[in-house]
Amino acid sequence: TVTEINRILKRYLEGEPLFRRLIIHGEISNFRHHTSGHMYFVLKDAQSTMRCVMFRGHNTRLRFTPSDGMEVYATGAITIYETGGIYQLYVEHLEPGGIGDLHLAFEQLKIKLDKEGLFDVQKKRPLPFLPRRVGIVTSPTGAAVQDMVTILTRRMPQVEILIAPAVVQGKEAPSSIVENLNMLLQWGECDVIIVGRGGGSIEDLWAFNEEAVARAVFASQVPVISAVGHETDITICDFAADLRAPTPSAAAELAVPLVSALLEEVSVREIRLKTAWHRYLNARKERLLGVKRMLNSFNPVGVLRQRQQRLDELGQRLEESIQRQIKSNRRELTATVKLLDGLSPLAVVARGYGIITQRQTKDVVTSIKQIDINEEVDVMLQDGVLTAEVTEIKPNKA
Repeated sequence: TVTEINRILKRYLEGEPLFRRLIIHGEISNFRHHTSGHMYFVLKDAQSTMRCVMFRGHNTRLRFTPSDGMEVYATGAITIYETGGIYQLYVEHLEPGGIGDLHLAFEQLKIKLDKEGLFDVQKKRPLPFLPRRVGIVTSPTGAAVQDMVTILTRRMPQVEILIAPAVVQGKEAPSSIVENLNMLLQWGECDVIIVGRGGGSIEDLWAFNEEAVARAVFASQVPVISAVGHETDITICDFAADLRAPTPSAAAELAVPLVSALLEEVSVREIRLKTAWHRYLNARKERLLGVKRMLNSFNPVGVLRQRQQRLDELGQRLEESIQRQIKSNRRELTATVKLLDGLSPLAVVARGYGIITQRQTKDVVTSIKQIDINEEVDVMLQDGVLTAEVTEIKPNKA
């Protein structure tokens, strides 16, 4: 039967040592990553094609993502798929042609994260000028951490250093780096964080090329300095961080200022400020004196003083004139009083005469016609009044 012949051929191919481990060079086409996790694709060259399958247990170890048109070296065994009656390659290992899988994985992840905006320069945060506490995510036993601590304390003795000991190499490194970074963010109260390690091969530094590390660095609320390897080593973490340092030692220098230089600069600026301030004050004083001299030439105080003196003179003259007028009026009043005294009836009375008034009407009696016989009258003398009764009236002879 068809099934029997396919099974015989399958046993034959799988029993042939030549077909148990082959490395086949070709170009990927019809690539499909099934929901089951298995990968199905075709390898082809200019004349032929071969079906391939890479099961989930093998493709999870890939550092890059296969795609159509990619040149690869596929390592695996030839077998027959009985149901379809076709032979295919069971791929156990896949490596890109031309460049290594690590380099390809690096470029693919770089392009992916760049499209998502993780490397956007506009999103980079400036480092604090005077950090109070610096966090370091690195291996606690390497030379890099000792160099960073030495440089940090030398440049800024007051700074606090908080080290989060992380695994920086191997399978556990990515999760360890992310965990320690998040721990610093949650509990460290750091102003700036350095993430990195010393130099090594691309495999040694690969933890800093993992997507999880890049996303954790980008999501940090605190500015992050990436300091991985030597100056020529470039990692995905460098692109995601707020600042890349060529070495861990350089990261320490970038994280904190040189306090002694700052103090010297402050002293220099203080001297400049005092000098500038004195120049400013002297210039203002000169200007003030000039304005004062100008104002003195227009100063109304002198005019007011002259007017005040003139006013005092006029007041004195007015007072003298008033006194003279008062004396003159007083003399005139005295003369008038004397004249009035001479004309006053009281003066006549004082000479022995009296003033007769009707008792009822109080009218002065100047004629005998105003009085009747037996009428009472009042006679005002110098020292009192007499009441008299008219007993006789004698008119003057003509």
